[in-house]
Amino acid sequence: MGEAVEFYHLNGFLSSKFDRQDEVLINSNVIGNINHEDIDGSGSWYEETIDDDLKWSFALNGVLHKGVSEFQEIALLDTKRFGKVLVIDGKMQSAEVDEFIYHECLIHPALLSHPKPKNVFIMGGGEGSAAREALKHKLLEKVVMCDIDQEVVDFCCRHLTVNKEAFAHNKLNLVINDAKAELDKSCKKFDIIVGDLADPVEGGPCYQLYTKSFYEKVLKPKLNHDGIFVTQAGPAGIFTHKEVFTSIFNTIKQVFKYVVVYAAHVPSFADTWGWVMASDEPFSMNAEKMDKRIEERIDGELNYLNGALFMSSATMNKTVSSSLLNETHVYTEEDARFIHGHGVAYRN
Repeated sequence: MGEAVEFYHLNGFLSSKFDRQDEVLINSNVIGNINHEDIDGSGSWYEETIDDDLKWSFALNGVLHKGVSEFQEIALLDTKRFGKVLVIDGKMQSAEVDEFIYHECLIHPALLSHPKPKNVFIMGGGEGSAAREALKHKLLEKVVMCDIDQEVVDFCCRHLTVNKEAFAHNKLNLVINDAKAELDKSCKKFDIIVGDLADPVEGGPCYQLYTKSFYEKVLKPKLNHDGIFVTQAGPAGIFTHKEVFTSIFNTIKQVFKYVVVYAAHVPSFADTWGWVMASDEPFSMNAEKMDKRIEERIDGELNYLNGALFMSSATMNKTVSSSLLNETHVYTEEDARFIHGHGVAYRN
């Protein structure tokens, strides 16, 4: 048998090229911080801790960007399997080869469910993919994308070439600000508000934007009377849906009259992912109606979503359905739920 290769953990990055002297240096680093020394991509791996007893690793071609902004740790990786990958606070946010699954599910169901959407407000979405999908809709007159982190937006503009046209689009209004503050001061109302936020991690910049008080006092008053709110809601798999998915659903249910959940498997996330869509007007959609609106309203082709797929994605399995039905937790700043990991503020 060949000689076994040892892998050493370097704050999310794994490499088989470190010797024993390097191991001492590696173990002296604060776990979770991204090391700012250059890492040779060949032979290196990125490792994400999903839970205390579960990790998910990716072989790397290289590391395009690593840094710590004012708000979060960020990395842009070039992986062998999933292409360019955006990682924030140690959590995969999107991967080049399959991000269309996440972003088509996030954007299109709400826009297609609205009778005549004219404007959209995207909370987060710094990589530009949510804006790209929204801008495919011919009826839209304006897309506002509000992200708190200028550094994330800047390096996504530089490196994610698939979104260059979206960033330059004349219908896009890019705002660098806290989404809560931006909505709070806005005198405008929107047909669609999208939560394309980082996952709620302890000490991260986003968990307050999953709370009942935010939905009730800040977000909902900025929706038009037939407006729709949609948010990513974390992992929705058979083993992971109770982390935040059911709580986010139950919290939104306290604020809006009509709430729909749906989910899809995202390979690079190693899990099923969930979204929650809500309005005070009932949703009236079927597969045929959605397919017709896709054909009439969208410029270009969708790679994942169609009417039949959406209708099936809104059917949860027995275990998840039961958990959604029986969830009692309401998300507040004092009583929040988090997925595994910690943000910059927690470590500081």
